[in-house]
Amino acid sequence: MNGHVDGQGRALITISIRASDASSTHAFDAWIDAGFNGDLVLPQQQIDEFSLSPSGTVKARLADGSEVALQRFICLIEWFGVTKELDVVANEGAYPLLGVGLLVGHDLHISYRSWSVAIN
Repeated sequence: MNGHVDGQGRALITISIRASDASSTHAFDAWIDAGFNGDLVLPQQQIDEFSLSPSGTVKARLADGSEVALQRFICLIEWFGVTKELDVVANEGAYPLLGVGLLVGHDLHISYRSWSVAIN
């Protein structure tokens, strides 16, 4: 799976998800965030657009050390040829974040020389 580094130095990968009860797939770029140990964070606006179903809440510790409760939603992701069900965390941010949970078992290579990203 290949991606790119944008002009602001963000490592981006295009992923596709869908609601568990829908057939339409939504593709978008997600920012790889090695500081996030979950799978995927989406802005609430995208969760609403994709009609993802709620699945509860999760406590999270933010970078400033504070703890918050965040809503979780269910989606299906195509990940290396396998359809996986995930809990997506909602936030009020502006950009989707792909976390370490989806990277476990894979190699991540980010080149700031060639502005490329590869997950194998």
